[in-house]
Amino acid sequence: MAKSGNSCVFLYNFLINKMINLIAGIDCKVDSKGRVLLPTTLKNQLQEVLSQGFIVKRSIYHKCLELYPRSAWETQVEHLNKLNLFIKKNVDFIRIFTAGIRELELDATFRLQIPKDLVEFAGLKSDVVLASATTYLEIWDKTAYEAALSSVENIEELAETVMGNIPQ
Repeated sequence: MAKSGNSCVFLYNFLINKMINLIAGIDCKVDSKGRVLLPTTLKNQLQEVLSQGFIVKRSIYHKCLELYPRSAWETQVEHLNKLNLFIKKNVDFIRIFTAGIRELELDATFRLQIPKDLVEFAGLKSDVVLASATTYLEIWDKTAYEAALSSVENIEELAETVMGNIPQ
């Protein structure tokens, strides 16, 4: 029994590490039907998890989408399942966090079909960016992505605040 548990931990760590190593900020195109071709660099990095499919959802912080490999999404669901459903704020958060959630699979030509309502939510036009967010990818309209990057006024202060207390 312990061996099975250790195998699960190993697989989980392997899958999470696969995501951490993703290349950020890859420019792509979305066609008029909402299809995005997965770039070769990402396809190669995600080879081990491609057959599991993906979960796409609205971001709660920005007008972009979040694309999770199934294994990374299941980790998010584990966290949600720990919330007390008799606390209204928890239920409200779960509703907002999971709004627009869809399962996606790659087609034979390695394209993801993004549902129309999610394309509209994120304002995706022709040019998009697939940006790494460690355990998932963000899908941005390229113009909105560049605006979000340039809206951070003091990167040095942000880096120090966020990363400064992490032991090296």
